[in-house]
Amino acid sequence: MNRTARITSLAVVLAGMVLSISGCNRLAARDQLNKGVDSYKSGKYEEAIGHFQKATELDPSLPMAKTYLATALSQNIVPGLDTAENMKTAQQAISIFQDVLAKDPSDVNSLKQVAGIYFNIKKLNEAKEWQKKVLAVDPKDPEAAYTIGVIDWTEAHENVLKTLVPAGFNDDGQGNTKVPKKLMAQIQEQNAPLVEEALQYLNQAVANRPNYDDAMAYLNLVYRRKADVDYGNPDAVKADLAAADEWRTKAMGTRKANEEKKDKGPGGITMDSSGNLK
Repeated sequence: MNRTARITSLAVVLAGMVLSISGCNRLAARDQLNKGVDSYKSGKYEEAIGHFQKATELDPSLPMAKTYLATALSQNIVPGLDTAENMKTAQQAISIFQDVLAKDPSDVNSLKQVAGIYFNIKKLNEAKEWQKKVLAVDPKDPEAAYTIGVIDWTEAHENVLKTLVPAGFNDDGQGNTKVPKKLMAQIQEQNAPLVEEALQYLNQAVANRPNYDDAMAYLNLVYRRKADVDYGNPDAVKADLAAADEWRTKAMGTRKANEEKKDKGPGGITMDSSGNLK
């Protein structure tokens, strides 16, 4: 056999070996993926993370492996805890979800997961930004709109407390009409855009899910913050508080109806609010 033929033959053999190794890696990766899913379902998140990491190492192109890994990592994030380890885990999960989104920017699950992680580590502006990205892909997603409203109310409520408490006042939830105008002017400036946006998105959430009792409950709370913004206008404050009471009543009635419907629901396979089988 001449030199050229020997080289060609060797190349064919090596190519076959590579394909064989590649095929073995893919099988091993799927095995790790399946083991990871089993561990995740059992609540063994650390074990699941190990399996998913091995799956991505063995076959970086394996569908869902990165998503599962990031999801398992997100389960290890402790909401509200700002330790270095917790923040590191959060950033790892976010980075992996962003890798997934680099290939599929319209992956709503990854968008929601990133938004949820930011919310859990109290980076509310980032959480709101990512929920808006969810709505850019799915404008009728009620949970994304609801979360934006919750974030806006949270920031508005914190603004009220930071202004009133040091000055010796408590938030009365009724427009704080007895608080000095100077203090309320500060609250009005800070909270006017937050209240406007919160009402927009919470109403959007209810429009897209008419039985969304949590969104109704927050509409009650936001209208009480709107009463602060309307300080100095007694008629507007009165209308705001009336709207708050109306939404509170709607929330209570809808929640009761939802609970009764749940109790009377059919057995077998059902679907949750996100369209997942359970």
